[in-house]
Amino acid sequence: MEGKNHKKLLGLYVHIPFCLKKCNYCDFLSAPAKKEEIAQYFLTLKKEILSCKAWASLYSVQSIFFGGGTPTLPDEEWLIQILEEIKASFLVEEKAEITLECNPETVNQEKLRRYRKAGFNRISFGLQSVEEKELKELGRVHTYQRFLESFTAAREEGFLNCNIDLMFGLPKQTLYGWENTIRTVIALKPEHISAYSLIIEEGTAFFEKMEKGQLSLPDEEEERQMYQKTEQWLKEAGYQRYEISNYAKPGWECQHNLIYWSGQEYLGLGLGASSYMNGVRFRNPSDLEEYQKYKVNLEPYYIEVERLTLTNQMEEFMFLGLRRMDGISKREFKRRFGYFLESVYGEVIKKWEKEGLLEETEDRIWLTQKGIDVSNVVLADFLFE
Repeated sequence: MEGKNHKKLLGLYVHIPFCLKKCNYCDFLSAPAKKEEIAQYFLTLKKEILSCKAWASLYSVQSIFFGGGTPTLPDEEWLIQILEEIKASFLVEEKAEITLECNPETVNQEKLRRYRKAGFNRISFGLQSVEEKELKELGRVHTYQRFLESFTAAREEGFLNCNIDLMFGLPKQTLYGWENTIRTVIALKPEHISAYSLIIEEGTAFFEKMEKGQLSLPDEEEERQMYQKTEQWLKEAGYQRYEISNYAKPGWECQHNLIYWSGQEYLGLGLGASSYMNGVRFRNPSDLEEYQKYKVNLEPYYIEVERLTLTNQMEEFMFLGLRRMDGISKREFKRRFGYFLESVYGEVIKKWEKEGLLEETEDRIWLTQKGIDVSNVVLADFLFE
C-alpha cells in the first residue's frame, strides 16, 4: 500500500525498556534502571533515529507506537524529544495515530498535558483488572483507584482515543470477577479494549510458582466461559471484535495493530525492537550495552536478519490476516504473491470449511466463531512443512 505522493506506508514502533518493577507474568524486554542509564538510552535512541534519515523520505509514517516496559516512567521530556526527532527525520502523516502505552502509576495531569500537546493522540492504559487482589497477584504497582485518576486526567487533557488492556484466566479469578472487570471498564466508555488470556511464559515469576505447584489458575471450562462471554458483553455495549483479542467502537480500531496483521512494513526503534521491511525481518540487539554502541551516520547494525522467502511471506499473510474478524482478501493475496489463493491453500481451506471453521465469499476468507475458538489449530495448518 502507498500513501501520499505514492510513498510506501510505514508503522514505527519505539521500545522504552524501563519499568518500576517486573510484573509476575511479564517476559517483555524491560527492567528498572537508574536515571543515568535512562538518559544514555535516549541519547542512543536519538542516534538511531538520525541514522534512518537518509532513506526515511521514501516512506509515509501512518502510525507510531511507544511501547515497553513503561514508556511513561522516564521524565516526559525524553519522550517529547524522541517524538520531535522522529518528526524531523521521517515524513509523518498529518493524521498519524501516535500511541503511548501507560502505567497508571507513572503519570499525572501535567505529564498527560505535555504528552497531548507534543502530539500523542492515543493512550493505552495497562489496567489488567479492577479487582485489587488480582492486581496484587499480578504484581502491578497501581491500584484501580490510581488508574481511575489517570484515565480521568487523560480525558480532561484531550485524549479522545483511549485503550484499556485487560487480562483473564488469572490466578484465583472467577467468571464473576472477570464480568465485574469487563462491566466496570465498559462504564468508562473507552474507544478500544484489549482482552488477553494470561499465558504463563518461561522465566517469569508465575512460571516459577507454577513449577512449584503454587499457582491456582481457573480450570479449562471456566477460562473458556470467560473467553466466550467477553465478546457477548462487549458486543452488547457497542464494541466490535475486529481481531481475536481486540475490540473497538466502530472507527476506533488500532491502526498500528492493523499494520502488523495486514503484513505491512514496520520499523522497530530501540532495544531489541523488531522490524519488517522490503521482505526482510530484522531486530536490534537485546543487550543494552551492545545497543548503546550505536554510532550516528554509520550503517545500522542488526541481528537475526532473515530474508523471507515467498512461502514465508504467504504464511505470514494468512497466519496474521486470519486473526482479523474480516479475514483476508483473495485479490490482495494474488496482487502480492502472483498466485491465486486457491492454487496454494485450496485443500486446507476446503478441509476447514467442511469442519465449519472457515467461511468465504468471492473475495474474502475468515474464521467462523467456532474457528476462532480453536484458531491456533487452524492457523498452524497454513504453515508449510
